[in-house]
Amino acid sequence: MSAPTLSSRKATTPGPGHSRPARRDSAREDFLRAVRRNISAHGFLIGAVLCFSLFSWYPMVREFILAFQKTEDGKTTWAGWSNLTYVFNDPAFWQAWRNTLLFTVLALLLGFVVPFVVAVVLNEFRHGQGYLRLLVYLPVMLPPVASVLLFKYFYDPGYGLFNRILDVFHLPAQQWLQDTDTAMLSVVIAATWMNMGGATLIYLAALQGIPGELYEAAELDGAGLLRKVWHVTIPQTRLILSLLLLMQVIATMQVFTEPFLLTNGAGPEGSTTTVVYLIYQYAFNFNNYGSAAALGLVLLVVLAGFSAVYVRLSRSSED
Repeated sequence: MSAPTLSSRKATTPGPGHSRPARRDSAREDFLRAVRRNISAHGFLIGAVLCFSLFSWYPMVREFILAFQKTEDGKTTWAGWSNLTYVFNDPAFWQAWRNTLLFTVLALLLGFVVPFVVAVVLNEFRHGQGYLRLLVYLPVMLPPVASVLLFKYFYDPGYGLFNRILDVFHLPAQQWLQDTDTAMLSVVIAATWMNMGGATLIYLAALQGIPGELYEAAELDGAGLLRKVWHVTIPQTRLILSLLLLMQVIATMQVFTEPFLLTNGAGPEGSTTTVVYLIYQYAFNFNNYGSAAALGLVLLVVLAGFSAVYVRLSRSSED
């Protein structure tokens, strides 16, 4: 038998370049296998990205561009900072911000505290909790317009429910929506009743996740209801409280439906004019879309700044 020659060994020994296509084919097959395995997940992901791009990201980018443009006679030109200058020089701008901040403060005093108290009370019930949760969440399931019109009937100075209640206690009737002193408070009460159901259920779920041993230990130490809430309930639900506080501030500073339907937007002497309603006026009453976009950009910056500061402070307190 003849020994293999050098030329035959060269012909049969694979070179370093032969392993690269094999590895490339193997990686391609692994990739295709992963795609086929997760095809439904990728489909849902693509749909979500398209929805966010079309209905969230594109409007934000378009608003940013529109804030520095002006449209006259169907022609769009670059306006620079003129839209922002017009907004800041408008007296209604500062009044709208004062009203919005007042609404936010009142909504936090009522809409943030009341749902938590209701959740604590519901958590003490041992029977019929499902029906009570349904009763609390019912206003959220109602159409917002129907809820607002219901409160508009309650606030009627002639035959409204609230004035009838005051009459039972021999108290003077109030011009709820027509008086500058009570118009904003009336809007806050209606908004709190409409939106408290969701927050109440979230608080209730957080309360039911607290170990019962903590309450038993507090009872052994002689703690009453208020001390248990202060020393056990609030520390155990601090994360949920901080998250909902941030979300509620962002939501209340964008209030529009309640003042628009209850007081026709502006209210008596402009007492219920909010920032979002002023944006609506710029765009649809004055046809000044550039100023509307500029005011929307200002609101976006304010809310983003508040969110960043709030998150930073929350992290600092945790550390």
